[in-house]
Amino acid sequence: MITNTPIALLEATTNITYTDMQTYAIIMVALVIVMTVMDMLHKKSAKYFFENASKAKKNATKELTAGDKVGIAVATIATDVVSAGEFNNPVRRLVHLLTMYGFILFNASTAAMIFGESGGNATLTLIWHIGAIMLFVGSFWFWFCFKVDVAAEGNSPFNIDLRRDAFSLSLMATSVSALIWSFNGNAMGWEFALVILATASLFGGVYWSKFSHMFFKPFAAYDKRITKADGSAENLPTLTRDEPEQQKRHSMELLVDAPMDMGLGIKRETPNHY
Repeated sequence: MITNTPIALLEATTNITYTDMQTYAIIMVALVIVMTVMDMLHKKSAKYFFENASKAKKNATKELTAGDKVGIAVATIATDVVSAGEFNNPVRRLVHLLTMYGFILFNASTAAMIFGESGGNATLTLIWHIGAIMLFVGSFWFWFCFKVDVAAEGNSPFNIDLRRDAFSLSLMATSVSALIWSFNGNAMGWEFALVILATASLFGGVYWSKFSHMFFKPFAAYDKRITKADGSAENLPTLTRDEPEQQKRHSMELLVDAPMDMGLGIKRETPNHY
């Protein structure tokens, strides 16, 4: 199955042409853009972001140069985007990277084959299957082992809330349906219908899912690094507990004589007290 893709079979054995596939892909991209904009307007996330950035700029204690900002952008991409450095748990990071890169490889190779009209290309075919497998492993691993209501609250993984779980379910369905479609080699059968349904729900359901957070996350991480570098510190106090001025605050009275290293605290064990 890994030597060919059903995309090539679809074009060769049915009335569906590459032009039809390209039209479908463009519609999916358009849906993502429209739904993301709708999500931003509904949650007013862009308005909050710019207002918070403007407020932070007024509180800045250091003027950043263009070089500083470029360096921060590179660090953000390398740490927060490419390597998912925000995850302290190495296994959780692996799950995230499998899902993220599986999604990227699968969709990038799909787009390359459709718009390059090369569904039978051996290299792209291999990347397509590797991406689908990575997405399958990552999305299911997350669902059964790391989803918050399952891992921390003890709920059954089969306890489904469509509004909350739409994104994860669509990712899982996309990987499963694509692999079944390829394995069975039935270009225009029920497997193809499942692929269309899964991808349409993934890209067309952005407004109701967490898909759009993938676009917001890099900007939020960049802004956080900027506020730390320019001294505005997200408009939060910058004094640490060991500084005399901070210790004079009323809320710090009980911690004045406490050791700076107070142990692991909540990191001592996994939060699973359900």
